[in-house]
Amino acid sequence: MAYRNFANPELSRRSLFRGGAYAAAGATLATLPFGRELLAHSVDESWPNVAALAKKYIDERKVAQMYLTFGWGQEDHAHHVGGGTLALNSDVEVDENSLYRIYSMTKPVTGMAAMILIDEGVMGLDQPIHEFLPAYKDMMVQVEYDGAITEDNLEPAKSHITVRHLLTHTAGIGYGIIQQGPIVQAYNEAGIIAGRVSRLPIPGIFQGAPVGSLEAFADGLAQFPLVLQPGTKFSYSMSLDLLGRVIEVAAGQPFDQFLKERIFDPCGMNSTYFQVPSADVGRLTDNYGILNGNAFPIDPAATSIYLDEAPFPTGGAGLVSSPKDYDRFLRMLLGYGKLGETRVMSDAAVRKGVSNLFPEGTDLAGTWMEGQGHGAGGRSVNGTFGWGGAAGTLAAVDYNLGLRACLFTQYMPTDAYPIRDEYLAALEADTAAMRAKKAA
Repeated sequence: MAYRNFANPELSRRSLFRGGAYAAAGATLATLPFGRELLAHSVDESWPNVAALAKKYIDERKVAQMYLTFGWGQEDHAHHVGGGTLALNSDVEVDENSLYRIYSMTKPVTGMAAMILIDEGVMGLDQPIHEFLPAYKDMMVQVEYDGAITEDNLEPAKSHITVRHLLTHTAGIGYGIIQQGPIVQAYNEAGIIAGRVSRLPIPGIFQGAPVGSLEAFADGLAQFPLVLQPGTKFSYSMSLDLLGRVIEVAAGQPFDQFLKERIFDPCGMNSTYFQVPSADVGRLTDNYGILNGNAFPIDPAATSIYLDEAPFPTGGAGLVSSPKDYDRFLRMLLGYGKLGETRVMSDAAVRKGVSNLFPEGTDLAGTWMEGQGHGAGGRSVNGTFGWGGAAGTLAAVDYNLGLRACLFTQYMPTDAYPIRDEYLAALEADTAAMRAKKAA
């Protein structure tokens, strides 16, 4: 999930969706001369440039916190760099149990839920979704991308939407935060809104009231044309939100219940929610909008929209989680479905889910994914798998290194600050210093 710039309605796609930034970080870490012996719970001294970057943003009050975690293999506890407070006006320090809006970091969770069902034979990777949701059998497609949604600009879909298409954003489904044409207003008026940000009326972000259930969302979305022919091109979309409905129909239980029973509980993810319990508001961070270089609260914890029951569980952007919880999800992936002694998913399901699942012949030219792969809800590049969130979060696993890593902060839009690029540069500087020290 990502959003239009608060000052500019145009979306900076490449900067907002660099959710695979840790893929590059993994390549840097591959030459790390030291290993686990460097790690204590707080590892600021081992990563001085990364720590300095976090301190700079916090001291300059550009963000309230920047909290990074690093974990190796099946180590039970990730180690952190940086810190900060829950809010700019708070003195409560963040830690591994603080709560963050992870937005599109929800997508890999939904993707792995689908892989569980695929592995169990409940649904197939290349199975048409109309076998679960009949309304998607005879879809229409816009002839002119993002053009009129009138009959003279529509043609029949040339192939059926499959589960693979939903996992990889190749279904041709639109997105209210991506499309620029009249379909955006039509989505909003019909309540086809797959996300929430604030109680404030922020220009360019979700106008209207969302429908009240995942079933209503899926049924409503089916009434709109696709923006591209299925299987032809990558286009960031509401496909993972729709996949949540496919999962609940296939599994025969509510989507959020399936996530809890099959992923959250066995992974020990006790602080991952679609709705933050009132008892946990004291752990929730504030989310900030950045306008002209200044941070202002758009979703303060005390009155957060995430304290309300979600209209429906959005599998593309709906979760709030903690650094500890998301690290446990990554640890499970790094263990190929096993976390400690607990088997959550099969080895085969994870290996398939973190691999490149793009349909053969998918056109990636000019998209964020050009030259890269996409797995079950996340980027798949050179042995790494992960994605980022619209409020500045990042997460990935690197199978070559046995590394799991996350960055947590809360501000929007993501391209307001060059944090991701600066983080990679700081990481490279720290590893270069380590190599030089080792050589000496």
